[in-house]
Amino acid sequence: MRYSAFSIVKNALSGNLNWKPAWRQPEPKPFYDVIIVGGGGHGLATAYYLAREFGLKNIAVLEKGYLGSGNVGRNTTIVRSNYMLSGNEPFYEFSMKLWEGMERDLNYNAMLSQRGVINLYHNDGQRDAYVRRGNAMWMEGVPAELLDRAALQKMLPFLNFDHARFPIMGGLLQKRGGTARHDAVAWGYARAADRLGVDLIQNCEVTGIRRENGVVTGVETSKGFIGCGKLGLAAAGNTSRVGEMADLKLPIESHVLQAFVTEGLKPAIDHVITYGAGHFYISQSDKGGLVFGGEIDGYNSYAQRGNLATVEHVMEEGVAMIPGLSRVRVLRSWGGVMDMSMDGSPIISQTPIDNLYLNCGWCYGGFKATPASGWCFAHLIAKDETHPVARFLRLDRFERGYPIDERGAGPQPNLH
Repeated sequence: MRYSAFSIVKNALSGNLNWKPAWRQPEPKPFYDVIIVGGGGHGLATAYYLAREFGLKNIAVLEKGYLGSGNVGRNTTIVRSNYMLSGNEPFYEFSMKLWEGMERDLNYNAMLSQRGVINLYHNDGQRDAYVRRGNAMWMEGVPAELLDRAALQKMLPFLNFDHARFPIMGGLLQKRGGTARHDAVAWGYARAADRLGVDLIQNCEVTGIRRENGVVTGVETSKGFIGCGKLGLAAAGNTSRVGEMADLKLPIESHVLQAFVTEGLKPAIDHVITYGAGHFYISQSDKGGLVFGGEIDGYNSYAQRGNLATVEHVMEEGVAMIPGLSRVRVLRSWGGVMDMSMDGSPIISQTPIDNLYLNCGWCYGGFKATPASGWCFAHLIAKDETHPVARFLRLDRFERGYPIDERGAGPQPNLH
């Protein structure tokens, strides 16, 4: 069933009793041409583009829980392409363009809101760094605008411009950035992939990877053995665990990243705002809640919850930037398991093992990269060739000495 105004009216007249399920609940086949491990945004997008762009038909996505139960539904929904390095900016801009056509492409409302992303700066050094980033964006054809203090005070009067230690001097604006509904992105890709014949198999945990003569031939799962021609891993924070099943040791660590939402308020924050004196970012959802987050918890964990010390740290940064937050009640928090790479940038790559492909290391950038990640990973799996915008994201860059260190923190995953 295609969603449209006509289908809404038609089903309303029949008491809304004739809507069909968004996707099937198939049992696994004995063999697939391609299996994708991970039913989050990246895995679902990969399966969709494999079917739509590259014509593959016999595809399965295996998810140990329910579709969208991982990081794609546990983030702060920010979409942007305001990167600086040549290994990142073209990739994320490719993703931004896919975001802008996603709803029409998937026939699903992903609630994309291009409200603008503003990165605040607090001193001359940060201003110069943002000038450099803005110029790098313009060189890739991506508009950016440097805002002075007066322009920000007019746009965001609720900020603490005269903070004793970190006065706000200005910011860098990407007008095309914004937010999208994270759950809807997963549902939209799942529904679109299902319509193209992809089997979405939930509650199917991968417990082993079978190889013959060094070549991957399938996976052991909680629903039995499933053979495959090619195997793609898009398991986010669990990538290390799944990789170990094939004796693959990866340059990533798993860390918890917490996010928070407040009680509903009247419209107050029109943009996505990030704090330059720390790591804090905030926007307002369509329901009125303020959605925000900060640093990772700083230690390795597979738990989808965080510690209270980080909660306190994030709240302090938020109140330092917006004093009025001290009067708002936080309703709940949640945690995503981040696969932090050694240089803070993602990995879309073939592996040393035949027929095994890797999509991981997304750190903080996983949600915004969803469409480009899926497209580039599908391109790699289908053609055994790296997509041009992902050419810097290969696994062997660490061995070759070509890291993509956007933050300049060095080879320490917990600092990215």
